[in-house]
Amino acid sequence: MAKLLWKPSEDKIKSSNMYRFMGLINEKYNQNFTEYDPLYQWSIENIPDFWAAMWEFAGIKVSKSYDQVIDDVTRMPGAKWFPGARLNFAENLLRYRDDQVALIFKGEDHDSTTMTYSELYDEVARVAKSLKEAGVQAGDRVAAFMPNMPETIIAMLAATSLGATWSSCSPDFGIKGVLDRFGQIKPKVLFTANGYWFKGKSLDSIERISDILEQLPSLEKVVVVPYTEQDPDISRVPNAIHYRDFKSPDSNLEIDFKQLPFEHPLYIMYSSGTTGLPKCMVQGAGGILIHQLKELMLHTDLKREDTIFYFTTCGWMMWNWLTSSLGVGASLVLFDGNPFHPDPGALWKMAQDEKITIFGTSAGYIAALQNAGVKPGKEYDLTPLKAVLSTGSPLSVEGFEFIYKEVKKDLQLASIAGGSDLNGCFALGNPIGPVYAGELQCRGLAMKVEAFDEDGKPVINQQGELVCTAPFPSMPIYFWDDPKGEKYHAAYFDVYPNIWRHGDFIEINDRGGVIIYGRSDATLNPGGVRIGTAEIYRQVEQLEEIADSLVVGQDWKNDVRVILFVQMAEGYDLTDDLRNKIKATIRTNASPRHVPAKILAVPEILYTLNMKKVELAVKKVIQGEEVKNKDALKNPEVLDYYANLKELKED
Repeated sequence: MAKLLWKPSEDKIKSSNMYRFMGLINEKYNQNFTEYDPLYQWSIENIPDFWAAMWEFAGIKVSKSYDQVIDDVTRMPGAKWFPGARLNFAENLLRYRDDQVALIFKGEDHDSTTMTYSELYDEVARVAKSLKEAGVQAGDRVAAFMPNMPETIIAMLAATSLGATWSSCSPDFGIKGVLDRFGQIKPKVLFTANGYWFKGKSLDSIERISDILEQLPSLEKVVVVPYTEQDPDISRVPNAIHYRDFKSPDSNLEIDFKQLPFEHPLYIMYSSGTTGLPKCMVQGAGGILIHQLKELMLHTDLKREDTIFYFTTCGWMMWNWLTSSLGVGASLVLFDGNPFHPDPGALWKMAQDEKITIFGTSAGYIAALQNAGVKPGKEYDLTPLKAVLSTGSPLSVEGFEFIYKEVKKDLQLASIAGGSDLNGCFALGNPIGPVYAGELQCRGLAMKVEAFDEDGKPVINQQGELVCTAPFPSMPIYFWDDPKGEKYHAAYFDVYPNIWRHGDFIEINDRGGVIIYGRSDATLNPGGVRIGTAEIYRQVEQLEEIADSLVVGQDWKNDVRVILFVQMAEGYDLTDDLRNKIKATIRTNASPRHVPAKILAVPEILYTLNMKKVELAVKKVIQGEEVKNKDALKNPEVLDYYANLKELKED
């Protein structure tokens, strides 16, 4: 039985957005909901009614309302959402024009700066006017190679106010990584900073941009934002202009928000691209808007008075997700840099100084805090903090317990899971429900998520494949350069017809909680029994001798054997005694089947640019197969080390 870590007070429940939304449903549809589970069940059985209520609750701004919510709730993919509606995404995020702080920006070694909602509107209006004068129209692509700073959000809102489609990469992407993405979508305008900061060093972007432009002939203008220096030399960059010279000098401009269909292309997101060119997933404006407002307002309990932070880059979907908080009128904290610079408490000092109420991060960051011995709750004043969100990989039981022991006892810890594909979550937080160690609190409202066993049947209290058996508004509208929909279909629908298969290995328990066991394409099958990699990581992460780890299944003698790679913590070596300790820990706390056949020390663990562990690429390398796209990797040079381990050729 999982350990209960937190329950919301009656006051917290009754003051939540979720409780208020339940009241709307009760009145509108003659229900009597007081708890989450019956509301969830109703939402998946009455999908059109749920989304109609969410539309009303979120106050979606439109110039023309919809004719119906969805044309065919049984069709996936291909269902049409809110046909007839005309709206603009940026208009919904810029509904406030007052003196409340909209954006707080904190860069490494830099004091924070702020921008109010009225200042944000004015900046967007000036950039939008200039984009229009540069010839940007609805359907054009505008891209960014930018740090997580206010100008990135301003450029996105300006572009989407005109109906342009936005796409971004963070400046730590290599040249080929950027070209693999932007080369496919052919943007007309590119926003870039002159450089970025990392671990106290300024890193130049201008030289890389010059190389990138040689292979991006579609670009008509490059707007350079000064960041690491005030007046960077941009003479080497073709068609370049300083941001200050690009934006209109006019003030008190009104934005002419282009009114467009619900499914007008808003964002192009990318798959990680470790098996070839990244897939370009095109997402609709209305679908992203209503889906993310649902998650922010109901599942995160975001309100106007909140200050929300998510540690993310502009190359990860959590940036897009965080940005939608503007639609609620909250204050957003943007951070650029290394979260452990100048010390491991850097983000918590920022949380204290900016009075952050909702703090979002990754499971990897929480594990790193534990290993570094940081005690945020003792070292900083976190009185305003009401929620911590974690994603990127499964958060271990120990990670859950660390937050309640060392950060704050009274807060909602929401482990959330979804993907760039939907720019949102399948399972996430519930502010009116309890938190159990190691569990995501619930499946998202109106997300018909199930765990399928190997026969394609839904199971409870048993591990299975994460599927979604009904459509949802933020599904990609199509993939770029996929006229017949073949790539789209192959990505999600080739295993179960008409059912979205996401690629995660999960368990849904009888109280509605969800446990994630890792990627289903990386699950291990020793002796024919499926094992999630997260179960092994959980045990290894507890050991002070281990800084990081990676688990793969190696095909061996007509079976699969479990290989555990460990990156040693400073001052430790992988001895036979430590190997035995690791095996005993895994055997006792997981099962004998989880015990690795081999435990090998490596200098580094392989990650994507979005900081996800790369199990499949390592599995390929150790089996002598080619890894096609190394530019999607943060540290591709370490692959060579994995490729030459003689121990993997021995019994």
